[in-house]
Amino acid sequence: MRSDLRRLSAVSLVTALTALTLGAAVGPASAEDVPATPAGPVGIGRALTNDAQRGSFKVTAWTDAPEATVTTVSAKVRQGDTVLAEIPALEENAASKGTFALPAVATLKLTEDGGTIPSLGKYAIDVTATDSLGNTVTRADAGTLDFTLKPRLNAFGIGDPSWADPFLHPKGALVGVQPGSGDEVPLSGRTVSYDYTGTDTTFGSAVTGETGEFTGEPVPVETRYASTQARFTEDSAEVHGTATYYAYTSGQEKQATVTASADKVRAASGELVTVSGRVTDPNAAGAPMADVPVSARLGGGLSKTVRTDAEGRFSVQLVAAPGRDPWGSVASGWSVQSESRFLTFYANGPLALPADSVTTVVGYKLATDARLTVYGELRAPYETWMSTSSSQTVVLEQSPDGQTGWKQIASTSFYNNNVRTPFTIGAWNKGGWFRVRHLANDYFGESAGKPFYIVRTDSRVTGLKASPDPVAKGSAITVTGSLQHYTSGAWRGLGYQPVSVWFKPWGKTGTWKQVATGKSSSTGAVSVKTTAGVDGWYQIRYYGDGTHFQTFSGQDWVDVR
Repeated sequence: MRSDLRRLSAVSLVTALTALTLGAAVGPASAEDVPATPAGPVGIGRALTNDAQRGSFKVTAWTDAPEATVTTVSAKVRQGDTVLAEIPALEENAASKGTFALPAVATLKLTEDGGTIPSLGKYAIDVTATDSLGNTVTRADAGTLDFTLKPRLNAFGIGDPSWADPFLHPKGALVGVQPGSGDEVPLSGRTVSYDYTGTDTTFGSAVTGETGEFTGEPVPVETRYASTQARFTEDSAEVHGTATYYAYTSGQEKQATVTASADKVRAASGELVTVSGRVTDPNAAGAPMADVPVSARLGGGLSKTVRTDAEGRFSVQLVAAPGRDPWGSVASGWSVQSESRFLTFYANGPLALPADSVTTVVGYKLATDARLTVYGELRAPYETWMSTSSSQTVVLEQSPDGQTGWKQIASTSFYNNNVRTPFTIGAWNKGGWFRVRHLANDYFGESAGKPFYIVRTDSRVTGLKASPDPVAKGSAITVTGSLQHYTSGAWRGLGYQPVSVWFKPWGKTGTWKQVATGKSSSTGAVSVKTTAGVDGWYQIRYYGDGTHFQTFSGQDWVDVR
């Protein structure tokens, strides 16, 4: 089995260089270069190398022929005009119909591993597909087999700095994973770089030896936790890809003692809070520790770092801000902790920090039946997420002028478990100035939405009369009345409005039922005909419009004989 690149013969080296040239020739084509599939129902997609096992590849195939399915997909791997491997049948993926890949037993390998591929490199893939109706198509250069070593970093480590040795010691090994066999081949003479995770700062690099192992120069570290990654990238005839490996430092901090306190137990947003204390060494009879970095924080806000003086004392001023701590709970309390990688201490205490809130009116409507419904939203403006539910109360208030004399007319409570929580609140009301207000609690401060004004016009039906009375069964009767609305300080006729006549028969089982419809005249007069069937009551109903309340008339009895 192949285990060392140094054993490549001169012939193999020439072959590898030839493969590199071929790889450039058969590399992925642009959209304009993709060969057209011959006319017919069978189609073939791009053949893609399996990066986890570069001795295999997959390809999609389909047929547009009615009632037909793809029955056989075969492939050839070639170098120029020389066919290196023939795969008579690719297996269809059971979970992804239409995708075909090499059977596991047919994984391509180097000749020295018992396969047919002479050397590492990139090779052309031709694919042929046949459907159940006998339609066949072949796509030459359907893809490029990336038959190269996949780089892998093994056992990268940086040591564990301590008081006695405050340095990182990078070391590890670089290998290439061989296609087919999966053997690991040492990669020598390569440069591996390493940096702090999440940054673009490369703090060192090292060159691998004959066994692929590397050892870097010691690197001083001062951060509380060191998270690093080693990285290697190569694109050649033998090796293609990028390898990364993460390493972290852990404990070995020295234990110190801290005493601290805050000058407040509650702070509004923007208020200054002073946290002060002292750091001492319990292993040195409580001696003060000078020049120690101390990180102080209020709730889940930003931290501020100060250093202790010669007596181990510190004092820091912080601005109170609402929000959530890193675990999603309401921000509260103060804390101090070591900012040194090699020293540990922690202290905290109570401090109430109610979060800001914004209450917004999203929409409102005053229905024709005098039901006022307000749609609103309670929002936490300085939060991006939250996980702690809390009960919130919003009240609906009314004012005679929209500025003063606000009086509560309704309230609603709901659980808030998001930074934006919708709510609905309502009351029976004829209209005026309104607002919604969130009541302050331990989680959120008070906030009120902008006042809004909404009214409707009152309406009524007068002079109801159903005649004649009495009346013979099956005869016509006329229901009359006057539809009016209150406008300009007086009741006036409301014209051209749809009205309906409702009837309730005499007896215990009698229920109201619409029996006729009509419209008021220009003066508001209503006259609607219907047919008398049994004794009962008649009523005129007006269900309002965009500006008027609904109204129902009284009831008039008709005796049917």
